[in-house]
Amino acid sequence: MHENVTGEIAELRHSDPRMIAIIDYGMGNARSVERMLARIGVPAVLTNDPAVIALSTHIILPGVGAFDAGMRALRSSGLLPLLRAKVLEKNTPFLGICLGMQLLTKRSEEGTEDGLGWIDAETVKLSRTDLRIPHMGWNTVTVQKNCPLFTELTENVRFTFAHSYHVKSNTEDIAATSEYGGTIVAAIGRDNIRGVQFHPEKSHTFGMQLLKNFSSLAL
Repeated sequence: MHENVTGEIAELRHSDPRMIAIIDYGMGNARSVERMLARIGVPAVLTNDPAVIALSTHIILPGVGAFDAGMRALRSSGLLPLLRAKVLEKNTPFLGICLGMQLLTKRSEEGTEDGLGWIDAETVKLSRTDLRIPHMGWNTVTVQKNCPLFTELTENVRFTFAHSYHVKSNTEDIAATSEYGGTIVAAIGRDNIRGVQFHPEKSHTFGMQLLKNFSSLAL
């Protein structure tokens, strides 16, 4: 990374201590996340530069697409050792969105690649044949526990979904659920690691609040 870029980031950090790195690994909705964060005034950069990610205070892994393609793209990026160090050793606040949440699990029925395994969970196919798959559009979300992502988002909460697979997780890691032919996990969380199945960047005021909450998580 050029010195002028690191200088620009350092200057931004003087005015706002936060700097969110949105991981650019070629899997979908990253620009939408960047635009939403800009709209709410949160400093963020879409990047695959290790030096920028190393300077970040928060990390978002967005994603749309297949599980195996996502894991292969992450491995090809060469960023996995740095991400593991930032998230698992330095406890940097981390948010996986849609595919980014599913990649947190150990494996997926969609493919054969190992997931990150940062959450004790697996990804399985939505199985109801009487419902439209993928699950698309707005749906109500019920907060299951005191999760900082959902501060001021406890009643009449709705987000936009677009997925054919969902996460099966240990109960203690489930932060929110939704109903689609049964209860599905809408959000998970453990320590500094969070994931949402829905798309906050497409969910208007609800998504704005959730991303504000994420950006405010303690460093």
